[in-house]
Order: sequence, then structure tokens, then C-alpha cells
Amino acid sequence: MAMDSPNISPGAPLASTALSGHEVRFGFDNTYARLPDRFYARLDPKPVTTPRLVKVNAELAEKLRLNPDALKSEHGVAVLAGNCVAEGAEPLAQAYAGHQFGSFVPQLGDGRANLLGEVVGRDGVRYDVQLKGSGRTPFSRGGDGRAALGPVLREYIVSEAMAALSVPTTRALAAVTTGERVLRDTALPGAVLTRVAASHLRVGTFQYFAARRDTESLRVLADYTIGRHYPEAAQAKQPYRTLLEGVITRQAKLVAQWMLLGFIHGVMNTDNTSISGETIDYGPCAFLEAYDPAKVFSSIDRGGRYAYSNQPRAAAWNLARLAEALLPVLALEAGSEDGAIELANEALAAFEPQFEAARLAGLRCKLGLFTEHEGDAALAEDLLKRMGDNEADFTLTFRRLCDAAIENKGDACVRTLFADPAAYDGWAAGWRRRMEAEGGDGQARAAAMRKVNPLIIPRNHLVEESLTAASERQDFQPFEALLEAVSRPFEESVGLERYATPARPEELVHATFCGT
Repeated sequence: MAMDSPNISPGAPLASTALSGHEVRFGFDNTYARLPDRFYARLDPKPVTTPRLVKVNAELAEKLRLNPDALKSEHGVAVLAGNCVAEGAEPLAQAYAGHQFGSFVPQLGDGRANLLGEVVGRDGVRYDVQLKGSGRTPFSRGGDGRAALGPVLREYIVSEAMAALSVPTTRALAAVTTGERVLRDTALPGAVLTRVAASHLRVGTFQYFAARRDTESLRVLADYTIGRHYPEAAQAKQPYRTLLEGVITRQAKLVAQWMLLGFIHGVMNTDNTSISGETIDYGPCAFLEAYDPAKVFSSIDRGGRYAYSNQPRAAAWNLARLAEALLPVLALEAGSEDGAIELANEALAAFEPQFEAARLAGLRCKLGLFTEHEGDAALAEDLLKRMGDNEADFTLTFRRLCDAAIENKGDACVRTLFADPAAYDGWAAGWRRRMEAEGGDGQARAAAMRKVNPLIIPRNHLVEESLTAASERQDFQPFEALLEAVSRPFEESVGLERYATPARPEELVHATFCGT
């Protein structure tokens, strides 16, 4: 493998950037900015009129060696809004392409985002710090480069919920309002999100150079990705094949986690598929309430391409596009184009079994099954089928099974979730036989189940309620309260009952919308 891409040391120690004063110092150590100019466009964020702080994620700031108080200062807010460029930042908009709902667009790129630079956190991991909604770039394609407050707060809430649920995800460091309006269907208050990610490399980043038949840039990008995310591949006999296999494995596990939580991404385009294996770009995302495998919330997904049950298929399709983009460098290892195709197909064949294994392992945990029995998959699928037929709430069904695992009287609370309670009874009898065959203490089983079955998710009606209050009345209390609740998804606390309660019929959210 060629080694002329920038040297990356994810675990390199940095001096603490926490300050007692009010100047923000990120301690940037940028590697992407040292790639060739064709990988990005250098430009500063566009200033806004009247930036005001909505929220700083103090816990994440500390993790990144940042001083939360400095971020809240006048200088800090100016940096978070894009009005001031922090010391050491090398602002740029990344270039990438992508398949959007199956149609290839050879040039997309950061049309409303600006990568300020990279920091190394207290955990030794390298992170991107990016402003989203920071103004027009050469990749804006006629867009205004801005973000509305509602989508910014949606991403803040849902990404932090996913982090609390232990799902690999980008995270929100801060949100600020701009004092300006952005025009969508109507004029909306503007905002900027500060997003933190392991990186912003996407399947579409590789597609960008593959579409241009730029094999040298593909090689540089692949080497950079290996150095940043898959260092073990550098020692492999076939580094680029190992890179592809690593991305496939991470995506298989990630989508399995989505499915186990009832999460619907909503817009699984290749430019929204992260090479690091994180959930990225929370647009028209949502969580299931009543279980429905065909459920779609996204207003732009009219054909159901990214419906809940289609997500594994969509991920596999996206990974096939990554494999196609990598063929020129795989051919360097295989010795021919035919050999590269064979390597790619062998790697892609691993996605489905890896996904199914991760999903089944997760379902066993959700059902309190600690050993592997042949009929476990059928038992789990039978429950899901009955939940779908009876419109049972996805999150609460699994959560209430925790109590039912202790003793039979816990069944009463589960039965109420089913339109026909007898449907649950028929399944529960088999579940109890399975638990009896395994043995073990019911209290210990329930305690383990409560660690994987959340009580609280960002329920769609509560998300919309908080966004409406903020956008229309500048009332951020519902946002703060919901954020606090979803940050403790497994806890049962007095006063948080409404966050664990499904929407009433008149509160149901039937469609979610992309921020652009």
C-alpha cells in the first residue's frame, strides 16, 4: 500500500485545551486539509446577523478537551455561528458524489457545511468538528447553504438519543440561532449545528473520484481511510479488500442496531452512508411507535425505498456501490479487473449473514435469552408478526417484557398493548417454555433486559412539539426537557412518564421532513 497520504495518529496525545478564560481553543490537528486540493474547497463559514446560543453539550465538550464555559462565551458563540474562525481551524467543504434514491449525482459535496478541523479527544480518538448551516459553498447547487432551527434541533435530539442508546453516531456539540430567516415552504428561523463525527467520509466520497476515473485519488483516499479508521488493514495482505470488509462489517452491525430500536433513518442515500460506521445526517428520521415493517415517515420517500424493513437491503445496495467505486484499487491487489470483481463480491456476500447474526443476537438480548437455541429466530419473528398485526408499540412491548420475565402477572401490562390480547398470550406460552429450558433467575434476567430495552425514545410527537415551540415561540423548554429525557433512555424516573407514553391518535406524526 502506498504511504504518501497524510500521516494520521488517532491516539496522539494533545495538551488539554480547557481554559479558565473565555477564548475557545480547540487544539486542532488537521489531516484531511492536507489531502490534495481536489478533495475539498477551502472557504470560511459565512457570518450571520445575530448569533445566540441555544445549547452547548458540556459532556461532549469535556470529552473533546474543550471548555464548555468558553464555548458559551461571546467568542465561543461567534465561532459556533461561523462569525469567527478559531485558531488552528482550516475551514473547508468536502467534495463527494452519491446515489440519491437510486439516481447517481456525480457532484454533491458539503453544500451547507464547513469542516473546521479535527481534534483528538480524551479517549484518544480523532474527531471532525463541522458547522452545519454555515452558508453557501461551491457545492451548494443553488441552495442557500443555511439550516432552519427545527431540523437543527431534531438532529441534536435524535443524535444524542442514539448516543445514549449506544448506537454509533455523529453527535451535537452545540446549536445557535442566527437571527436570520431561511426560506423553505415558509420563512423559518435559521440556526447552525456544530456536529462532531469520527469523520465525514462517505460512500459518496469514493464515488466522487470513481466517477472521474481518478484512480490515484481513490488510492490516496483509501490509504487515508485505512490510516484513520481501519489501521489493521495496513498490515493485511490485501489492505483495500480488508478496508471494504471492515466497512461492510460496521454497517451490518449498525443497521442491526437501528432495527432493534425501531429507528428509521429516512434517507439512506450513499452520501449519507458513513465509512466509519456511524449514523450520519438525521433528516426525516423517526422511531416506530406501533410496529409496522413497511412504515415510512419521510415525506420525500414516496416509494418506500427506505422503509423500516427495507433498511438492510438499502445498506447492502449502498455497500455494493462502495465496492464498485473501489474496483480500480482492488484491481491493484487482485491483478486484474475480473479478480477485483471477485474480491468485491466475496466481501459483499458477508453483509447479510453478519447483519442477521447481529440482529438475532440483539433480539435474544431483548427477549432475555442468554444462550442460543435453534428456534430463537422463529420465536422472535413470531412476536414481531403478532405485534404488527395488533399495532403493538415497539418500544413498550419489549420494555414491559422485562417485568413479564420475572413472573406471569407481568403479562397484564404487555397484553394491553395488543389489539387482541390473546395474540400475545399465544406467543408468551412459547417464550416461557424457552426461558424455563434455559433456567436462571428471573430478576437477573429482567435486569439484563432493562439494559437493552429502552423505556424512552424520541417519540415523534414530542420531537415535533419541541421543534414547534422553539421555532414559533422561541420557547426552548420543551427541547431541553426532551433532550434530558432521551439522554437517560433506560431509567424509570418520576416525572418522565409522558416521554414513555405513545402518542394519542390526534398527536400522531405521519410525515417528517428533510431540512433542505
